[in-house]
Amino acid sequence: MSENFMKARTMSFPRTVMAGHDCVQQVGAVCEEFELKGTALIVTGPTTGPLASKFVRDSLEAKGFDVQQIEVGAATQQNLIKVEEVAKDIKASFLLGVGGGSKIDLAKLASMNLKKPFLSIATSASHDGIASPRASIKDGGNSLSLNAKTPMAVIADTALIVKAPYRLLASGCADVISNSTAILDWQLAERLRSDDFSSSASNLAKYAAESIIEHAALIKPNLEESVWVVIRPVIISGISMAVASSSRPTSGSEHMFSHILDRIAPGKALHGEQCGVGSIMMMYLHGGDWQRIRKALQMIGAPTTAKELGVTEDQLIEALVHAHELRKDRYTILGDRGLTPDAAERLARITSVI
Repeated sequence: MSENFMKARTMSFPRTVMAGHDCVQQVGAVCEEFELKGTALIVTGPTTGPLASKFVRDSLEAKGFDVQQIEVGAATQQNLIKVEEVAKDIKASFLLGVGGGSKIDLAKLASMNLKKPFLSIATSASHDGIASPRASIKDGGNSLSLNAKTPMAVIADTALIVKAPYRLLASGCADVISNSTAILDWQLAERLRSDDFSSSASNLAKYAAESIIEHAALIKPNLEESVWVVIRPVIISGISMAVASSSRPTSGSEHMFSHILDRIAPGKALHGEQCGVGSIMMMYLHGGDWQRIRKALQMIGAPTTAKELGVTEDQLIEALVHAHELRKDRYTILGDRGLTPDAAERLARITSVI
């Protein structure tokens, strides 16, 4: 063995993960256990605010914390600046993202930029970002995936999440299922480009995807038990990114397809929904069991076609053709040259996406 071995890696994980019925009422106790002091800033939205932030506020105030709140919209650079300015003005000691993906992403990025602790309080499970050290934010017309703060704690109250629109839960399932093709892309990049690969991170991401696929028949609207089935794989999927120090175990060609579709047809479908449809097609390219992914998505009630995504056939084909252009640093089954329009159309038709 070399005497000059210098390899090192830092992995940052949540200290506490709490999931289950009414666990949001434990937020104050968790913060007290962490020995946090001073002013807490709740980052939430106009929809989530009345639903969940009152529980969080009451729990914190019961433990003697001064609590302030900001309601913001989408995860944009403009809203990120608003959160950071408010946090500075009130001299916030720590931040809590209370809501779905966008509010948690804003709190996550603001806490990193301000070097403050951060807690993730999920009120929906639309994607696996609730536990990950990554965040998505829109800058102009582009959606950026950035390194962010790992939450000190992840608290997922199934009684709150079940009240969110079922479409969000189904989207979260589709996002985790799409790990199936992200992992294959990562393995391909290791073989062809000698990319760093973590079997530990890969196994976690694969476990999460398989857990959703195998239990797809149990995932139904308006059932808190279904949220319980889903939330653990969603959290584990996010943690796989912390193990990898990268989004690689959960983001490959299917995510590149989704991000390009965001540019071509913005606001038509949710992130996880697009990744699920992308994963059907990318699994076909990998020579895998794409029908199994399609069947699981159908059982859950997630989209499997362009029409169900709300996009045209031409828009979907265009996204397939240009997906390889998104991240030149991330090798996938799409290669360096991508798909021709004819090949993209053939792929979409074979997999019944169009």
